[in-house]
Amino acid sequence: MTVGPDAVLRCRCGKVEGRVQGASPKAVNRIVCYCDDCQAFAHHLGRADLLDESGGTDIVQVAPASVRIERGDEHVVGVRLGPKGLYRFYAECCKTPLGNTVSPVIPFLGIVAQAFESPDAQFGKPTAAILGKYAVGGPPEGSTGLNLRFIGRVVRKLLFWKLRGRGWPHPYFDRATGRPSRPLTILSRAEREALRPSCGPIATSVPAR
Repeated sequence: MTVGPDAVLRCRCGKVEGRVQGASPKAVNRIVCYCDDCQAFAHHLGRADLLDESGGTDIVQVAPASVRIERGDEHVVGVRLGPKGLYRFYAECCKTPLGNTVSPVIPFLGIVAQAFESPDAQFGKPTAAILGKYAVGGPPEGSTGLNLRFIGRVVRKLLFWKLRGRGWPHPYFDRATGRPSRPLTILSRAEREALRPSCGPIATSVPAR
C-alpha cells in the first residue's frame, strides 16, 4: 500500500494537535455523510460551519492506530447522541470534532476533513457521498441508493486494518478495559430530539442513537 507523509491534525484554536501517520488517498476512505446524526453532532457543538450547504460532513476514515494526539490531550472529550450512538470525540476548547467510531472492536475512526491542514493534497477528494435522504433541501446527486463500490472499499479497509492489528493503540480508548479513555457524556432523549429541527428530513419514530 502506498503511504505518504504524516498529516497534521489540529483543532480550530490550536490547543489540540496530533497527526495521522502515513497519509495518502490509498490509505484512507474519504466520504461526505449526510446522516442526521452527523448533522446533529455538528449542531450540538455549535459547529454548523463544518457542514456543507446540504448538511453534509466531509469525513476522512482512518485506522485508529495511525492517529497520535501529541498536544492538548487534556482537552479531548467524548459524547454519544444516545446510549447506542457512535462515540464522537472532540476538542472541548473549540468544539472541533476529532474522531468518531462505533466501538474499539471495529478498527475505524472518522475525522472531519477540516481538522487537517491540506486534506485534498494528503487524502484526495471525497470518493463517495452517503445517506443523502437526510440532506437539507433534497439529496445531492449520487448520495442515495446502494453504492457497491464504496461498500466494497470500506469492507476491504476494515478487514485489512483488523488483520494488521491497526485498531490498537487507539487514541480514545483504553485497551485493558475497552472503555473510553476520555470523559464521556451521553445525551438524553430530550437533548437529542431538540437537535432534530436543525437537521434534514427524517423518518417518523426514529429511535435515539
